[in-house]
Amino acid sequence: MPTAGRIGKLAEKKKLRVIGLMSGTSADGLDVAIVDIDESRQKTAGLLAFEMFPYPPALRRALLKLCDPKSAALDDICHYNSALAEFFSDAVINLCNSSAIALHSIDLIGSHGHTIFHSPAPRRFSRKNVSSTLQIGEPSIIAQRTGITTVADFRPRDMAAGGQGAPLVPYADYILFNDKRLSRAVQNIGGIANVTYLPACSRLHEIVAFDTGPGNMVIDRIIARATAGKRRYDKDGKMAANGSVNQKLLQKLLRHPFFRRRPPKSTGREEFGFTYADALYEKARRNSMANADIVATVTALTAAAIADAYRRFLPAMPDEVILSGGGAHNKTLTAMLRQELSGVRIRKTDELGMSVDAKEAVSFAILAYATVKNLPANVPTATGAKKPVILGKIVPA
Repeated sequence: MPTAGRIGKLAEKKKLRVIGLMSGTSADGLDVAIVDIDESRQKTAGLLAFEMFPYPPALRRALLKLCDPKSAALDDICHYNSALAEFFSDAVINLCNSSAIALHSIDLIGSHGHTIFHSPAPRRFSRKNVSSTLQIGEPSIIAQRTGITTVADFRPRDMAAGGQGAPLVPYADYILFNDKRLSRAVQNIGGIANVTYLPACSRLHEIVAFDTGPGNMVIDRIIARATAGKRRYDKDGKMAANGSVNQKLLQKLLRHPFFRRRPPKSTGREEFGFTYADALYEKARRNSMANADIVATVTALTAAAIADAYRRFLPAMPDEVILSGGGAHNKTLTAMLRQELSGVRIRKTDELGMSVDAKEAVSFAILAYATVKNLPANVPTATGAKKPVILGKIVPA
């Protein structure tokens, strides 16, 4: 069957079984979600299976190295673009096998890839301002190994339309969590934290969304430094709970220019990566701060940055905040957030039928669905794009 015919048949199907793949800025592993999306009941995005496949230590080290312009090598970028796709493909096949879901029953894969550099601030080239982004995890390999049509590279089309290419999940948040009566802030706390504000009974053009700043990224790096690499994250926020927040340092950290920058805005390792966290840690230690106090302070930074962003940039405080991502498991962080947002109800996506861990992967399944259905899925009010556009590149099986 000609390629156009195969894509056309997918577009015509009322119900699609889609796999979403998400590799976040923390580079912990690959989230894989299998969902059924029904044209008449798109909001349900029924989750059939989910698993996080941890990256082997050597692969994680390589990915983190690629995210640093000082250590990234061109041959490694080329190699891991393909090697990571092999990992993605194996994960898809393994989840189908372990969940007894036939591989041939999957209609589509939506892969975010792994961002190694994101540069929404334009650089001058030949009398033009050029923004750029780069995700690795070659979709041609995924389609070839799995035999499933794959959609990837969602960010560049939005950037071509004048947007920042991020955040991408507001469309999925709208599909999943828009409510007729309540205004909601859908707050993901991954490596970077991002919010989608949904007014009650909202329409796409009314959505406000942006990155609020670091999520787990700085916390994770401080934990790694404090434990000489023995731990990668603060499980349940236990170390932070044993420390005290240094208010003087916290207020200094909150003066970072990103927090004052007006949306649309996005960020990543370029601003809050190892260089930022290592300088913070080393200065705090020179000032005789205990490790637990440093962890408590950077945990408070994530909570305070989220609350500050709401007060500065949301049209109104939400009726409720819906948490997802790894940070939703951090009890100290969520307690700090409740204190910062006193009077606002805070829930997890689990309470609304969507796993906090699976939500981002499900979002990319929804974005892939929109692509083959010829539906624009960027949100210009969130990314700054000049118009709605269809995202992603389709690699036919």
